[in-house]
Amino acid sequence: MADIRVTFVEPPKDFWFPMGEYIPPPFGILCLAAYVEREMEGVKIEVVDAQAEGLDWDGLKRRIKATSPDIVAPAGLSTCNSAHALRTAAIAKELDPGIQTILGGQHFTALADETLAGIPQIDAIARGEGERTLVDFVKAYGGDGSLEAIEGLSYKTGNGVRHNAERPLICDLDSLPHPGYHLVKEHMKSYYFALMAEEDAPFAIVEGSRGCDHSCSYCSQWRFWRGGQRTKSPARVADEMEHLHGEYGSSFFWLTDDDLSISDWTDKLCDELIGRGLSEEVTWFCQARCDNIVANRELLPKMRGAGNTWMLVGFDTPQADDLRAFRRDGIDETISRQAVDLLRENDIFSQGTFIIGSRGDDRESIRTIGEYADRLNPDIATFMVLTPFPGTEIYETAKANGWIESDDWGDYDMIHAVMPTEHLTVGEVQEEIYNCYRRFFGSRTRRYSALFSSNPITKKTYRYLAKKAILTNLRSLF
Repeated sequence: MADIRVTFVEPPKDFWFPMGEYIPPPFGILCLAAYVEREMEGVKIEVVDAQAEGLDWDGLKRRIKATSPDIVAPAGLSTCNSAHALRTAAIAKELDPGIQTILGGQHFTALADETLAGIPQIDAIARGEGERTLVDFVKAYGGDGSLEAIEGLSYKTGNGVRHNAERPLICDLDSLPHPGYHLVKEHMKSYYFALMAEEDAPFAIVEGSRGCDHSCSYCSQWRFWRGGQRTKSPARVADEMEHLHGEYGSSFFWLTDDDLSISDWTDKLCDELIGRGLSEEVTWFCQARCDNIVANRELLPKMRGAGNTWMLVGFDTPQADDLRAFRRDGIDETISRQAVDLLRENDIFSQGTFIIGSRGDDRESIRTIGEYADRLNPDIATFMVLTPFPGTEIYETAKANGWIESDDWGDYDMIHAVMPTEHLTVGEVQEEIYNCYRRFFGSRTRRYSALFSSNPITKKTYRYLAKKAILTNLRSLF
């Protein structure tokens, strides 16, 4: 095993411009790399982060060649970046057809059969939770075990594509090693998120849980994690944050949970952060449901005191029929309004998300979504086009009915419209998302209030958005 070389790659890619400029650490492959490193002593592991290293595709090719890998594992978490993972695999095969390429993540799990059957440069896909599957794949490459016995693996055979049985999920997330930030230690000062924190505030990602207890019809995450939510202990999460802050100076953290359950778990995490003195040194961002915010309002002051400065909350739409179709039970305008007010009262910056482009949408219904955002008045609003991500019910329905008009996965970024509604063309949906942004951020009253807000985050954010001309970028899409 000592001679096997595994190269994990974060490819060159464009980031989601409505969120401004940022370079995040390649969290997914850092988790996988750390697990392989722990379980397979002597295997040579390298992480190539094209974003942090400033590599273009030619530069990436030279870096992969220099690592002389036996196995290349490109990051392919999101659908809009899946083409970059495929291009990385193609580069590896061009350098040496004997290099084994393996992909994973939500997109490739959902499309494992199509990807393996249609893309010659891909040898295997680790479906679902990838740590143990990847280790077994590396072992099999070294002659220890066979591909046929690896749970969770899909791969090519002489007769086509084979999909092995599902792999059980890891029950104890605390048993996982800390993500392999040491493998990118020379880049740790380069990771930043300009919209949410200062550019000189090193940014790191921490995972508190995997999965979600809800089942929103537009989300691929809950299916990927097979429903339910598994958590790390609050002490373990605090350990990771404390290590990253002490070792690398990371001071802004994204708790990457799909839905941070504001609960006794959160209360204990706050106790850990406050007790260790981290609340004076770091800030953090999370995602939460508005009904959960309202039901646990007594915890908000403590969360703010523990460093939580920013929260993303999904408000979606005021349309009751669409909320039912999305399976967003427990969310309505009254709850949403209370959530915004509670966050503002506790000095937690609110980023609200709204969805346009449902099948029944027309210009009038989308205008009501924009008015809804005005009424709720979160600190900033993010409007997204309903996108049929592979692995969701919406994708299955849209594909069966022939609604999808783009086969370019790069368009599946929630900013580019890829399917029409019953009343609007794709181009008209694209125009309407711009109109929503223009309505919200074009308000002189809102801009004036934000620029002179007593909340420094609000003031900084609006100055940044003005500087980066987000509306101009959106206008260029149609």
